[in-house]
Amino acid sequence: MEENEKREASVFVIPLIQFFMGCFLFAALLHTQKVLFVTIVLILGLMTIAKVWSRLGSSAVTCLSTVDKDRLFPGEQITLECRAENVKFLPVWLQVGIDSAAGMVFLPESIPPVRQSGLLGYQGVRFKWMMTALKRGVYQVGPPYLRTGDFFGFFLKERKDAGTLDVIVYPRLIPLRPLSLPRQDFFGVPGTESPVRDPAYILGTRDYQHNQSARHIHWKASARHNRLQEKIFEPTVQEKVLLVLDVDQFATEEAGDEFERTLEVMASLAVQLDQKGYPLGLATNGVLTGGGPSLLPVAGGPLHLSAILEILARVRMTRSDALINLLQKGMQLSWGISCVHFSCQLDASTRMAENYFSIRRTLPRFVICRNPSNELRDEHSIQNRIYCLDELRIEGMEES
Repeated sequence: MEENEKREASVFVIPLIQFFMGCFLFAALLHTQKVLFVTIVLILGLMTIAKVWSRLGSSAVTCLSTVDKDRLFPGEQITLECRAENVKFLPVWLQVGIDSAAGMVFLPESIPPVRQSGLLGYQGVRFKWMMTALKRGVYQVGPPYLRTGDFFGFFLKERKDAGTLDVIVYPRLIPLRPLSLPRQDFFGVPGTESPVRDPAYILGTRDYQHNQSARHIHWKASARHNRLQEKIFEPTVQEKVLLVLDVDQFATEEAGDEFERTLEVMASLAVQLDQKGYPLGLATNGVLTGGGPSLLPVAGGPLHLSAILEILARVRMTRSDALINLLQKGMQLSWGISCVHFSCQLDASTRMAENYFSIRRTLPRFVICRNPSNELRDEHSIQNRIYCLDELRIEGMEES
């Protein structure tokens, strides 16, 4: 039978009470009080049996904790389940408790967080807690603590299983206004003549020119027009986007709220670009909770998007190195990559980043949190490629 109230140990385990019982036993022997003597002996015998029972019961209980999902967005719920089992014949009393992690709260139906039940031999029981994620980050859920003892409640033994369950909460997704990215055409601008033609994109057909290769003849169109027709090709568009996050200014200005809002925009932009089929990459000089690489090469696929969101969930407002140094050491920028650079405000590091990408023939878009003055904006050569963070966010339509 499962109970919700906390069960306390018996007063007979208090050393002072045990001392007085010993004194009473001595007095009963001294004055030949048989009834008192038998009563105290029975109590002491029961306590001895209960103590041995409690020790054996503690090693007889196993507990396994699982969560239904370990990656989610703020506002979503997870279910923590603890499966406790008595692997011996001896019945035991069991209490299982769980502490809520910072950033995770119990739902009303999961309160109280302490559950208890009696277990017969080889019997198991399940306890479930439902929690809601409040904000992004990496949280350790558990491990649960166990209190086992005899059915009389004389002796209780507590232990805490090793190991925790890591739950990763991605940044919140919000609706964004369109962000124009420069189009990088590998074979040139569509509609212009190029010495290299891409057979993957066909604009139309025209009369076959005898100086062209015969492999470009469109046979179905030729049969329809009763004369040879050749294919007109469109140049290939290589849309690749690198997201860059510079945490240096956020740490200097202690702009924690602006940092979280920037991560929300980055995560939302990554999801939107991935839905359009853009290969994505990520680079940041922030320290990651739990370690791991902070540079992710440009690639595509749903697993790659999950890796980007996980980095954004783990990143902290602590600088590991200068952003330019990290890019020079670990990031190879190939031709045709567009870049979106996120920072707190315009400063010397922004100018260094612009020079770094200009050398590699990349014109990045700069997204900043604090809108610069007109004088400061005019000092930079990137004034036409600067976006304020609030210009991209659509207020009043935010969603989790």
